[in-house]
Amino acid sequence: MERGNVRVASIETEMRQSYLDYAMSVIVQRALPDARDGFKPVHRRVLYAMHQMGMRSNTRYRKSAGIVGEVIKNWHPHSDTAAYDTLVRMAQSFSLRYPLVDGQGNFGSVDGDKAAAMRYTEAKMAAIADELLADIDKETVDEYPNYDASMMQPTVLPARLPNLLINGSSGIAVGMATNIPPHNLNEICDAIVTLLDDPDTTVEQLIEIVPGPDFPTGGTIVGREGIQAAYATGRGRVVIRAKAFVEEQDRGNRYQIVVTELPYQVNKALLLERIAEQVRDGKLDGISNLRDESDRSGMRMVIELKRDAQPRKVLF
Repeated sequence: MERGNVRVASIETEMRQSYLDYAMSVIVQRALPDARDGFKPVHRRVLYAMHQMGMRSNTRYRKSAGIVGEVIKNWHPHSDTAAYDTLVRMAQSFSLRYPLVDGQGNFGSVDGDKAAAMRYTEAKMAAIADELLADIDKETVDEYPNYDASMMQPTVLPARLPNLLINGSSGIAVGMATNIPPHNLNEICDAIVTLLDDPDTTVEQLIEIVPGPDFPTGGTIVGREGIQAAYATGRGRVVIRAKAFVEEQDRGNRYQIVVTELPYQVNKALLLERIAEQVRDGKLDGISNLRDESDRSGMRMVIELKRDAQPRKVLF
């Protein structure tokens, strides 16, 4: 009902509609990825801005601050922190199975170290990102106005690659959430070809081609029941264990456990602190020393054991 320029509505109806509008906005425009290209809006806008700036994989690196400025000026009118954090994560080899940004400088570490300020780092698109934006200038996707209707932006990227599956995605919206793990590109492509050749291919047959997720930090997946449930129903739990081996020390009858791969999204520095706390509190026996020997060649976390300690007992 309207009275002049005033629309009269019950508070119950208004609250219901407003909450629904808010929920749909969060789901579609912020928190969850689009299945077609695997991106949330902020990721898509960062890559599109880099594409518009001509920052393809075969060009020179340019300052991250310039990229962020372009993103928030034309496409994503929010804080520069949100845009830069997105850029940084897409450049981290321990965050994405297939990094989409080729970064130069300090882009953080698996120890939880933050990236350097955007004025110090440089970036350009990775070669794999070129494939996600290929042919975008040939009217392959629909476009819609940006926030101030001064420019047009793509609703979705052309995405020649199944980015949602190979890099995964996670997000929490209103009443909805997703947590898709990354997978191996070769296995996913083989599965796609199999499905195209035979649309009646069963989940069991696809699992033979894609046996499980492929995490950027490695690790060992424990059990297959959770994987099978996730692939069959969309709900499942995957348990990942660090990869380690036992090494005999020069001193007789003493061993050390060497960890070379960690479960996905585990902070190495915090893990070492947690182990040290367990040792101090007497909850973990047999450990005499901890040290991090990781370098450019890879991860190496060393756990020295006391004399006569049983390595397998300490490890498991």
